[in-house]
Amino acid sequence: MKYKTLKEIEERRAQIREEVKAEGADLNALKAEVEELRKNEEEIRKAAQEAEETRRMIADGLKGTVVESHTVSEAPKSDEEVRSSKAYIDAYAEYLKTGDDKECRKLLSTNATAATGYVPVPVMVEGIIKTAWERLEFLGRVKKTGFKGNLKVPFELSATGAWEHSEGTTAVTEEELTIGIVELKPENIKKWIRISDEAVAMGGEAFVRYIYEEIAYRVLKKLTEVAVGKIVAADTSNSSSAIGIPKVSEAPGINTIRNACANLSDEAVNLCVVINRLTEAEFNDAHAAGNFAIDPWAGLPRIYTTALPAYTNADDNATYAIIGDLSALQVNYPEGEGIIIKWDDMSLAEEDLVKVVGRQYAGCAVTGPGRLVRLTKPASAVTT
Repeated sequence: MKYKTLKEIEERRAQIREEVKAEGADLNALKAEVEELRKNEEEIRKAAQEAEETRRMIADGLKGTVVESHTVSEAPKSDEEVRSSKAYIDAYAEYLKTGDDKECRKLLSTNATAATGYVPVPVMVEGIIKTAWERLEFLGRVKKTGFKGNLKVPFELSATGAWEHSEGTTAVTEEELTIGIVELKPENIKKWIRISDEAVAMGGEAFVRYIYEEIAYRVLKKLTEVAVGKIVAADTSNSSSAIGIPKVSEAPGINTIRNACANLSDEAVNLCVVINRLTEAEFNDAHAAGNFAIDPWAGLPRIYTTALPAYTNADDNATYAIIGDLSALQVNYPEGEGIIIKWDDMSLAEEDLVKVVGRQYAGCAVTGPGRLVRLTKPASAVTT
């Protein structure tokens, strides 16, 4: 038997010293085993010596002189690493000014995957757009998709219920299901600004950030207005091509929002109240009038938007609040969630100004039935 360590060999030798004392011990066999242990010990010591010699040679080699050097190629960078680099941001800034995307394409095709379609924006631009989304809480709650062209979304317009079927009785009636189709047709949301030649001269990250921070928020704010307008303009009942949204005609009060929520289906789960900030005062007045006994918001978070009128300024029967689950609203981006920038340095050249147009291509519509309800201002009493 071969042992792997000197400790194991010493332990076996100790056992043999005891075994030879026993009556009837096979001394010849024990003698032969002692010889095998000696050879085993020599092999282990020799292997240890060779290993130590190898380690010493490696250590000496590390201290020696370089005989030949080799250049190791840098690993290809990922798309995100390229778009985060200063070189790409500078190239993108020049692309915005000149419309020449060769340098951007070169950096992408050399270090990452070849880009197609629109020039990918730097990572910092994605952060600017994300920040704008977060500021506009309304858009942060909607359902977002990125399908090309017009998008058709089916919904259940009507359906018969299930039946209880007892064994041996007549078969139940087949379900009657009617499907409606909502079509999301994209449109351009645009915002343009004038910038001076001095601003153009900034270059690099400062220039790119200046352009996108000026435009991104305004474009997304307009998209919010468009989306809110879709809800406000909806019919109260479903049709074959549109989802209806019920109305509750009631002034701000301690139970108004609870009464409105009663119109929502069990599929409305992440509820909120969308209002103009000035309308909040009306509900707070009702809260105070009720001695603060009941929360008029029913525990729901508020999302503010000027796309809805303040209650006091709203016309009779106008929508002044939206309540429900905003995932019922779907926004589709055929060209992605980014904002495309167009550059015009000719139209206002005599004024030393440049026109910059930002646009986002998006379509939106309500695609989730039963998840939203509108509060409308009651009509004024008719006096004679």
